[in-house]
Amino acid sequence: MRNLICILFFLLISKLLLSQDTLTSTDPNFTYFIVLEGDTVYLSSISPVYITPVISVESKRDMRRYRKLIRNIKVVYPYAKIAARKYEEVVVEYAKLTSEREKKEYMKKVEEELKSEFEGELKNLTISQGRILIKLIDREIGLTSYDIVKEYRGNFSAFFWQALAKLFGNNLKSTFDADGEDKIINDIILLIDNGQL
Repeated sequence: MRNLICILFFLLISKLLLSQDTLTSTDPNFTYFIVLEGDTVYLSSISPVYITPVISVESKRDMRRYRKLIRNIKVVYPYAKIAARKYEEVVVEYAKLTSEREKKEYMKKVEEELKSEFEGELKNLTISQGRILIKLIDREIGLTSYDIVKEYRGNFSAFFWQALAKLFGNNLKSTFDADGEDKIINDIILLIDNGQL
């Protein structure tokens, strides 16, 4: 019933906007206003607010797990965003290179830069944080970590790093399923992005 009322309200407002003259406001707090039968109605845009279902926590143990998941996401999410930006840079630069030698040297240089900047920090991640990071990289880039390594370092490197990840209980081929098993992670990320968490 509440959804129906909201839809009717928005339809009414949109009809009024189309039928009335819209004037621009000089006040920076309001985007625009309309005059309806002598009354001035101010309209403004606001940032989206994400409403997620309430997590049903049956025990204190489940609440601790949920809070730990939030902490872990807050630790690794910035790395996933950095990885996405770096990946975009690499794609652009890599496309400019013509010979295999140049490409190999460039990738070696990028790898050394990443190691010097992030190796110490990433070594301190827990196994569960590593699992989340692998999934978030897929979420941010659209490719699994395995596919990225395979594309830029070759099949052997991808196989080696996958075997090493498996040794520690991870899987570089993990994908992010925002509507399935990773829905809670996705909801937490939306709340973080929106400043609600």
